[in-house]
Formats: sequence, C-alpha cells, structure tokens
Amino acid sequence: MFRFITRRPLWVNILAGIILALAVFSIVILSLGWLTHHNDAKTVPPLLGKTLAQAEKILADAGFDLVVQDSIFNDTLKPLQIVRQVPDEYEVVKSNRTVYLTINRAEPPLVEMPNIVGYSLGSAEFALKNMGLKLGDTTFKPDFAKNTVLQQLYNGVAIQPGAKIRQGSRVDLVIGSGLGNAFLVPNLVGLTYAEAKALLDEKGIGMGSVITSGGVTDSAAAFVYRQNPERFDVEGNARSIRRGQIVDVWLSVERPVVDSTGGGNNRDSVQQDTPGTPE
Repeated sequence: MFRFITRRPLWVNILAGIILALAVFSIVILSLGWLTHHNDAKTVPPLLGKTLAQAEKILADAGFDLVVQDSIFNDTLKPLQIVRQVPDEYEVVKSNRTVYLTINRAEPPLVEMPNIVGYSLGSAEFALKNMGLKLGDTTFKPDFAKNTVLQQLYNGVAIQPGAKIRQGSRVDLVIGSGLGNAFLVPNLVGLTYAEAKALLDEKGIGMGSVITSGGVTDSAAAFVYRQNPERFDVEGNARSIRRGQIVDVWLSVERPVVDSTGGGNNRDSVQQDTPGTPE
C-alpha cells in the first residue's frame, strides 16, 4: 500500500487526500440531522400540580423519560405532588429528553426540637418557623418572667431539645403571665395536704417543698402544721404574696390546734421533735 502511494506523484496524493477529506466532511454533514434528531422536537407537557403517578403516564405517552431529582415538604400540597419541572412546561426540546422533577414528600421529614424555653413568645414562634414547626396552643401561667416561654409541649407532654419531631408539627407553649397584684398569704395550717394544694392552685400559687414529720405515710391526708411564708410576720402584720410564687408546707399525721382569733402567728401547738424530710 505504501509503495502504491509513494509511486504516485505528490500532487496526485494531495488531490486524493483533499477528495477523501471532502467526502468524509460531506458524510458527517449529511448525517447530522439523523444523529441529532434535527426537526424531531416535542413540547414538554405541563406537570405542575399533578401527582407523580399522573406525571409518569403523561411523560411516557409524550415520549419523555422521567427522573425525580429532588423533594421538599409542604403540608399545604398533596403528597407526591409535582412542584417543579426541568425543562419548564411547554418548552420545545428534542425527543426522548429526560424531564427532571421535584416532588412534595409523602411524609414530613424529622427535625430536631429547638430549645426555646426562656425565649419571648415572638422569638419562640420565629425559631419554630425556622425549623418547619408550627406554634400550637399557648397557655399562660403566673411567673416572674412575663411573656417568656416556661415550657414547650408536644401532644401535651414536655419535649426535650434535640428530640426528633415531624416537620409541620404543632408545639404548645406555656407562657409566663407575670405575677399580677399582691394579696394576703392564704392560711393553710389545719388543712390536709390535698385541701392546701387545691387552695393554692385556685389562687395561682405553687406548692414548694413538702416536709413530713415521722409517721406520715399518706401525704394527701396529712395535715399542714406549718407553712412558709406564714400569714403574719413576727410583729403580727399580714404578709402578701403574688400569683406564681410558692409556699412550703410541713405535714403531720395529727390535725394541729389552730388559733381561731385570726391574730398573730398561726402556728399550731403540735410539737415536732423529729426533723422533717423533704418529700
């Protein structure tokens, strides 16, 4: 073969090379339409708002391939609803092109519960929104920290920071309402623990430490023989208290003798020789 080429004049070889190059170029140009599917284009059908199953059928009938590229979660949309498509609807593209879809997830993803205790109500709502959570019911409780989150609850139970929770869930908050106006310290001496607790709850006062003397086996039926703060100071002046504050109580199995005159210190006459033990 090489002898055949070398035996020819140079101009013959050059001419043959030019003719061969033109032939190859012509073949490539003429086959471009077939290789690139020239004039073989289709319009991308609209898929937004359709379900994934509907989109699969529509694209298959139109001659397009489908790939789910991404997913989001929006509780206002239907599960597996198409929220984005590439190429866009009604765009003219080559046949057999792949259409990439973003769908709405069938189930919300899990997110971590933030720690919003101590936040103001507005800041807490903003923090919940950033995590894809919603503000549920808000209840108010007397406390020094007015308009501050005291507890975060999920399904009625306190939820710890970092706990996994479904995006879109509602989180209930207990908010401090301030202490309000002061009123006289209620007299608990002579009441059972259950009666004293009910009275404090009614007035918005918390039960503090519960200290029992020897022999107490049923705190609910035991009697209050001392409280702190007491109704009167050492000079006989009435003490005041605010909603949200607490009262400590001491319990005995015996009902104390209560001063019915209403003056002075309302401690009972029961003597407790054994130091109390916090309950």
